[in-house]
Amino acid sequence: MIIHIGADHKGFKLKEHIKSFLGNRGYEIVDAGNSRYEENDDYPAFAKKVAESVSNNYENARGILICGSGVGMDIVANKFKYIRSALVCSADQAFDSRNEDDANVLSLPASYVKPEDAERIVSTWLTTPFSGEERHERRLQEIYKIEGEIGGLTKF
Repeated sequence: MIIHIGADHKGFKLKEHIKSFLGNRGYEIVDAGNSRYEENDDYPAFAKKVAESVSNNYENARGILICGSGVGMDIVANKFKYIRSALVCSADQAFDSRNEDDANVLSLPASYVKPEDAERIVSTWLTTPFSGEERHERRLQEIYKIEGEIGGLTKF
């Protein structure tokens, strides 16, 4: 699995920490930027790069986005076809986002999670499979239908 990661200036330090954490565990990482701390950068560009990459390879890729609140990144990512981004603040929430909602992009709030908590969140998120339970499948189908009604996909 390929993990695409991106962050703005508020998430830069945590992104570098998470990259090291994942690299030490053998994950293939693609850094979508920013490649250096730049106080005036804007999160939409990085969220777009990650979401497009995951959207184009949704069966074999996941994304991690980091900004101050996590909200902006999450909003941008969820504009893309095949993306289900989840703003997560705890390992329990990370588990649910994968187990129940099959989230393929993780948005982290650098201003609200410590690096060691982010490690637990990311580890849980990457190792938790989608349950495939009928009720969770049904709910995803309802989402696909809504997306189809507004010009998106109907099922993938």
